Order: sequence, then structure tokens, then C-alpha cells
Amino acid sequence: MDETPVAGRPAKKAKPQRRDPAATWKALLDAAVIEFSSHGFEGGRVDRIAQQAGVNKQLVYHYFGSKDDLYRAALEEVYRQIREREQELHLSDLPPEDAMRLLVGFSFDYLADHPEFVALVNDENRMEARHLKASDKVAEMHSPIVELVEETLERGIAAGVFNDRFGPVNLYLSIAALSFFYFANRNTLSVIFDRDMASPAQAARRREHVVSLIVSALRP
Repeated sequence: MDETPVAGRPAKKAKPQRRDPAATWKALLDAAVIEFSSHGFEGGRVDRIAQQAGVNKQLVYHYFGSKDDLYRAALEEVYRQIREREQELHLSDLPPEDAMRLLVGFSFDYLADHPEFVALVNDENRMEARHLKASDKVAEMHSPIVELVEETLERGIAAGVFNDRFGPVNLYLSIAALSFFYFANRNTLSVIFDRDMASPAQAARRREHVVSLIVSALRP
């Protein structure tokens, strides 16, 4: 149908596009993760986050309230993502030792693929976890991974392939620490030991060491 305006008759105005609130919220959250992992909380800028998300700066405050609230949401999001991926491993379908190897290897690989997680956690630790203390989600998010480690550990003990010297929380801390330290300190370690600790060869050797160390410590 011909929509050419008729002389003397005002042209029809185009209907404004309706914004998808869920998509806007997700775009802002994704942009916040990028911004804060790159610049930290102090260096992160709300206007850059809005620009990256393609929205007006005021929408940041509309959806998240404040810069602190947005930063906390970004932290919760990166924790949510890793906890979600851990549940997808289906460790209960595997023999205990295979399950533990998979979990430890996954923990290493995830940090290799998600430097934003390392950066945000480091930044929050520098601030003494002030944003996480205000979160009502993070503690609940971590219960499933502790249960996952505990279930795998108990199956291994029952099968006689694991010892019972370690509780699930301490074991999880060791799994996380062995990988996190490497990725959080590769730059300084490269200088200290005069080698490229970020090279694929060094990363592969470190991964094998971490997996073997945990499994060896668990054997009877």
C-alpha cells in the first residue's frame, strides 16, 4: 500500500521501538563485567558501561540502582556462571577418580578461558569483599559445589580409592587455590622464573601437575 504523504495531511509517525527489559538488563550486566574486570571498581565508569550496552546512562541506575549495586551484580553473575557450568559436569555419572580429575581439570580450564573471573575476584578481595558481604545470593550459590565435592569424595572413600583425611570445603579450597594462584600471578611468575608462564606449554604442564597433585593426595 502506498504510504506517500498526501498534501495537507501530516505524515504518520513511526511507532517507537519498545525496549526489551530483560535484554537491556543482560546487556548492561555483560558490559559491567567487561568494564570492571578491565578497570576495577574504582576505575570502572558507568558511562562506558552504558555506551557498551547501547543504552542511556540513566538506565544503569534504573535497572541496578547504583554503581556499587551494578558491581555486586557483576560479581554475582561471574560466580553464577562458573557454578552453573560445574553442575553440567554430571560427576555422579563417573567413577570417583575420573570425576575428581574432571572437576579439577575443569576448574583450571575455566579460569584459563575466563580471565574476567580472576580479575573481578582479585579486585573484590582488595576491597575486603565489601560488595559480596551485601549479597544475599553468593553463599547460596556455593552450596552446590561443596555438595558436589562431598558426594564425589564420599563415593571415592566408599570405593576405597580415596582417603578420608580431607573435608569437602578444604578440598575445594585446594582445588580452587592451585589454579587461581597460577592465573592471578602469571605475569609476576614469568619475571621471577624467567619463562613465559602464560605459554600453552607451561599452562599444560601446570594443569597436569594440579590434577595429579589433588588425585595423589586423595589416594589411600
